[in-house]
Amino acid sequence: MSEKSSSSGSDEDVDPESGQPVELGGVLSKWTNYIHGWQDRWVVLKNNTLSYYKSEDEREYGCRGSLCLSKAVITPHEFDECRFDISVNDSVWYLRAEDPKHRLQWIESIELHKAESGYGSETSLRRHGSMLSLTSAASALSATSTSSFKKGHRLREKLAEMETFRDILCRQVDTLQKYFDSCADAVSKDEFQRDRVEEDEDEFPTTTRPDGECNHNNNGSKEKLFPPASPKGMNGIDFKGEAITFKATTAGILSTLSHCIELMVKREDSWQKRLDKELEKRRRVEDAYKSAMNELKKKSHYGGPDYEEGPNSLINEDEFFDAVEAALDRQDKIEEQCQSEKVRIPRLTPVPPGDAYSTIGTHRFATKVEEMVQNHMTYSLQDVGGDANWQLVIEEGEMKVYRREVEENGIVLDPLKATHSVKGVTGHEVCHYFWDTAVRMDWETTIENFNVVETLSDNAVIVYQTHKRVWPASQRDVLYLSAIRKILATNENDPDTWLVCNFSVDHDKALPTNRCVRAKINVAMICQTLVSPPEGDKEISRDNILCKITYVANVNPGGWAPASVLRAVAKREYPKFLKRFTSYVQEKTSGNPILF
Repeated sequence: MSEKSSSSGSDEDVDPESGQPVELGGVLSKWTNYIHGWQDRWVVLKNNTLSYYKSEDEREYGCRGSLCLSKAVITPHEFDECRFDISVNDSVWYLRAEDPKHRLQWIESIELHKAESGYGSETSLRRHGSMLSLTSAASALSATSTSSFKKGHRLREKLAEMETFRDILCRQVDTLQKYFDSCADAVSKDEFQRDRVEEDEDEFPTTTRPDGECNHNNNGSKEKLFPPASPKGMNGIDFKGEAITFKATTAGILSTLSHCIELMVKREDSWQKRLDKELEKRRRVEDAYKSAMNELKKKSHYGGPDYEEGPNSLINEDEFFDAVEAALDRQDKIEEQCQSEKVRIPRLTPVPPGDAYSTIGTHRFATKVEEMVQNHMTYSLQDVGGDANWQLVIEEGEMKVYRREVEENGIVLDPLKATHSVKGVTGHEVCHYFWDTAVRMDWETTIENFNVVETLSDNAVIVYQTHKRVWPASQRDVLYLSAIRKILATNENDPDTWLVCNFSVDHDKALPTNRCVRAKINVAMICQTLVSPPEGDKEISRDNILCKITYVANVNPGGWAPASVLRAVAKREYPKFLKRFTSYVQEKTSGNPILF
């Protein structure tokens, strides 16, 4: 998936007229879920909001989702050069661009919108009234500080004393101010009277005035004849007493301030200890919050692309194993419910005579088919003992499952071999139902889609099928040639033998895609019919026949699934498959004529 169109805005990041970032729109791949994976979506970046639509043509129907970018966190992926993630709280969008250049363009545009519209920008401060906010913050701090200081009893008493001293000091300042005003008025009057006396001296001889203002001494000089100032000063104010009181008041203020400082110094250690405790409590709470948020995000996005099968998967092997086991258990429950509710419709498929299946064929894969048939008849029927290193992993009644551990470049390629004996059915019937595509979906529960790509002959077809996904493993698909053959006996004592072989091929009509991991297979089912003679002249019935089944499978699953998971799944699923299939064949053939 990739980005398929460029920005719908101008090439400039900011609109020169409005000063705001321009709108950006284009096709990005968005991770939907683990079923549908990456899907192309039309994404629009506008007004600090990222929205997406199913396509550009469907914009008029409204967006399918949006994110406000004010608190968004943009994270370029560590390994995928085209991918970036956008998270807001517990909501995460996984996006992929066409190439690293377009990814960088989207990230820079998103960061620009976020910066211009977020609460930390200059535009935001102007819009929300920064001066008012600062004033309010200062007032709140002042109120909080005052409230905290008044928690101390002695400190509160000292502050009350400060209030009393302030009132006294204000009254004294008013009194002194009146005295100073009176002094200024007296000086002005004195200067005015001196000017008048000098004017009178020019007109009249100087004599002793009865009011005693001035007179000439024996030297002819002029003396002040004003009476001395009253001890209480002007307007009855005792300046000396007021000065002493003012000095005492200021001394009291200084003393009280010293006491306040001493109290605050003594309480500093106590406050610091309490602050340290609160900070430690806050740190623990923040750590717990971060841990809880990380766990929540991990659970919320456990189905995201980072946790699916891949070379850089964040899920460890144990979690991968548990998730696969849980998914398989759910599928089993769903299948059991479906089987209990299902009413099988009898499906009578025409079965060609055995001779039609014994021919080699003339199609382009005929030589390859013959080679596969001969290899399986030579090696698959060999005993599991000796130097073959087969290990018995399952034994349930007549069924035994063996495995040889083989790895190549870290990929598990363990060959599996199962032997089983089923009463009442022939090898022809078992191989027919295993090969017949018309009834494949009746017994195969792991297939999601199935279709015949090409019919090569009456006994050979090319089949493409996708298997149901088991999260977190990637979905697998298989393209293979399936051929059914009757093996001609070399002597009269050889049992009637049939074989179905399925092996991977390439075809132009079913090329590999990014949606699935293409698995490679080489599978064979060899069935031999053993007949016990009936009593007397009775005809052979199904009670007299036994089918010996040998099933071999060589599968290269591809991908990056852990080896322990692949081996556990194979050990669990192969026995279930054999039991389910053979039960189906017995049910289909019960009451029908025997087909040799």
